[in-house]
Amino acid sequence: MNTTKTMTLKPKTQENADAISSKILEKTKQKLGLIPNMYAGMANNTALLDGYVSAYNSFRANSGFSPQEQEVIFLSIAFENGCEYCMAAHSFVGDNMTKVPTEVTNAIRNNTEIQDVKLKALSLFSKAITLKRGLPTQTDINDFINAGYTEKHILGVIAGVGIKTMSNYYNHIFNTPVDDAFKSRIWKKK
Repeated sequence: MNTTKTMTLKPKTQENADAISSKILEKTKQKLGLIPNMYAGMANNTALLDGYVSAYNSFRANSGFSPQEQEVIFLSIAFENGCEYCMAAHSFVGDNMTKVPTEVTNAIRNNTEIQDVKLKALSLFSKAITLKRGLPTQTDINDFINAGYTEKHILGVIAGVGIKTMSNYYNHIFNTPVDDAFKSRIWKKK
């Protein structure tokens, strides 16, 4: 029995969001040239939007991962959580901004093997943390460390899972439409 209620909150704009959310939306538009649908929806609750954007920006600046590795983490988590919006958005970002090799992005999207050994280990560990709700096996940890990562990188993956959990859950509940900019990379959960 499906008891899902149709959500009625309307996306916010710079003009009708509260002061904090309005500034975040303004900065986002200046940086990206658009306000992603997810951000406009999250702006209905400043704690969610501000928390997400602050954590996202800190992850990008301080996680200890390259931009390509960051995208592998985000895509792997979004895949496991079945977030169609984030899969499209981060595939687009990987293709156009962080320059993740298309074969890596497509392997994550298709749940096939990544040929790059280190990125494969990163993807598998990110998926394990997500699937096992923060309870990886010792083998999961050993495989990650043996691929050249450190205990500090484990903390970075945990940060990535926290960030994507906020966005993935929001997108699931509010059925965020994929922005036109990301439509070339639409992905459907199988």
